[in-house]
Amino acid sequence: MRNIDVFCVFPDAVDAALSVGVVGRAIENGTVGYRSFDLRDYAPDGRIDDMPYGGGAGMVVRVDVVARALEEVYGVAAREVRKGRRVMLTEPAGRRLTQGYVEEVASGPDLTVICGRYGGIDERVWGGLAAEAISLGDFVLSGGEIVAAALADAAIRRLHGVLGNAESLVGESFSADDVVGPPTYTRPALWDGEEVPGVLLSGDHAKIRAWREREALERTRARTTGRRSP
Repeated sequence: MRNIDVFCVFPDAVDAALSVGVVGRAIENGTVGYRSFDLRDYAPDGRIDDMPYGGGAGMVVRVDVVARALEEVYGVAAREVRKGRRVMLTEPAGRRLTQGYVEEVASGPDLTVICGRYGGIDERVWGGLAAEAISLGDFVLSGGEIVAAALADAAIRRLHGVLGNAESLVGESFSADDVVGPPTYTRPALWDGEEVPGVLLSGDHAKIRAWREREALERTRARTTGRRSP
């Protein structure tokens, strides 16, 4: 993956999230290409949604608006875009975003993300225009912009040359077997009565490695509650 395009209602939200830190620098220096497009620019009278067939609350993003956006940007029929790019829809019913999925995306073809909004997006976008759908988890957001930004950030930082020290990717959370990373500490060694674990100051790398492995497993077990053992 060397280019990411995002189609959404609030591109400024995605732009802002991707403009800072190592990801922002990667975009600025051309390590990865990034563009965002406002779906309202491709809609009749700027309106991208309509009432759902069969009734119900909320409005639904129209498939013809999304198709027009893809056609004008890529210059091919909307259904053909996914033959050359990974076209993805943000959708609660989509595949859960995991580190393994991020690595799959980062090592794959250029990415196009279509963001849902309002009461949903016409199912024909998923069935006819996008190759897959993605979700951050079992909860509902106001729109897919946050999902697109999270995926883009996570994927871009995996690209060669983005991080100053590639070793930073080794041993971080979810780098192996869905295990989170261990606790980390820095100066001061003593703060408000709390000391840095002595093993980290010992200089014994074998003991430090074993400690980190144990703590990572403990943190992973604690994820169900979000609480650490006292």
